[in-house]
Amino acid sequence: MQAVIMAGGKGTRLRSITNDEIPKPMALIAGKPILLWQMEQLQKQGITDIILIIGHLGNKIQEYFHDGQQFGLHISYIRETMPLGTAGSLSLLPPLLTGDSFFLIFGDVLFDMDLGRMARFHREKHACATLFIHPNTHPFDSDLVLCNKDGRLTGFDSKNNRRDYWYHNCVNAGFYLMEKEICSRVPQDTKMDLEKELLFGLIEEGAAVYGYRSPEYIKDVGTVERILKAEEELLSGFASDRNLRNKQKAIFLDRDGTINRKNGLVYQDDQLELEDCVVQAVRQINSSGYLAIVITNQPVVARGLCSMEDVERIHSKLETLLGREGAYLDEICFCPHHPDKGYPEENPDYKIPCRCRKPDIGMLKKCADKYNIDLSASWMVGDTTVDIQTGKNAGTKTALVLTGDGGKDGKYSVVPDITEKNLYEVIKVILADSKGVGNGL
Repeated sequence: MQAVIMAGGKGTRLRSITNDEIPKPMALIAGKPILLWQMEQLQKQGITDIILIIGHLGNKIQEYFHDGQQFGLHISYIRETMPLGTAGSLSLLPPLLTGDSFFLIFGDVLFDMDLGRMARFHREKHACATLFIHPNTHPFDSDLVLCNKDGRLTGFDSKNNRRDYWYHNCVNAGFYLMEKEICSRVPQDTKMDLEKELLFGLIEEGAAVYGYRSPEYIKDVGTVERILKAEEELLSGFASDRNLRNKQKAIFLDRDGTINRKNGLVYQDDQLELEDCVVQAVRQINSSGYLAIVITNQPVVARGLCSMEDVERIHSKLETLLGREGAYLDEICFCPHHPDKGYPEENPDYKIPCRCRKPDIGMLKKCADKYNIDLSASWMVGDTTVDIQTGKNAGTKTALVLTGDGGKDGKYSVVPDITEKNLYEVIKVILADSKGVGNGL
């Protein structure tokens, strides 16, 4: 496998660091150029054949890396003689490509991820292009990726759109796995935008373009503030800990009564209202090293009160409200089933026994497999004894919030490890118990 790094940006937002004397990808983080951080990550996973696409001050890159031999790499160069946008230079790649696929990386992106997982996803989907996608802390001013439930891209939602609607917090991280054949779609010496023209054109034609969603560390370091934050995260081990080669830990969150107020059965988006201090709680999880994952029973589908699409719309509202305040969820899992029959409007397709409905642990096991989660190092947080029993069944630690039902449902005789008045207080205790691992305290 080869990697292609787009290293031709001017980096006007980094001028206070670069002084326009070095190109953006040569800006230093903890004493090393961004490009060197990228190459070391690739090298760790066996990718030593790298093609650099250079332009503005590209000679500085060549003077530093030469042919890569001193770094244990083989580096080739493509120099843009005129600006070709984010995709135009792909037409120049084929003579240098040795295989059928390649990683494509923007030169201002730091990452620490299991590339083998992404490659397996790409192959299993028979994709022509796979984008690394994830939630971020500012979806309101980001271009969003639109996917179906299988991860196949259906379009893009520009940050310039007037978003008078709820949306999923899912953004393109600037890291791709592509088939060589895509290069033939780019005309020679033609400026082209990778996302808006090339990928969008492929999607419109029905090509297999997929999003690989992962909570692993990836950060655009195109501003001074982001470079300073990235330096902190790299040196503290926060970045490397998020690599899915390592065991992860999660805080699994019930939804109704824990995150949002329990307004009866929530089956319309206007019924969803956040509990107090939930945004602060989720932000704390995001910076702590734990994954934030919602695990919720939603029998409203089985009862015929709403459709699966309605539940997704409710979750879009949840993600939008959190995203406006700089918080995000790594995953939302819900069970639409309900085994008891007899409701007049019920949907028989979902009136079935299942292994996902809490207190069964199907949803937790699915997330544990997907994200390499150590359940014994994780927590289940909720407002009912069903949630506490779920955590005990899965082998997690458990926490009860006194919002919602406050444990008064009485379905199981269980005692949580901790009890606090709301989610924010629970998260404070959990993170204090974990002795401030990561940057959460």
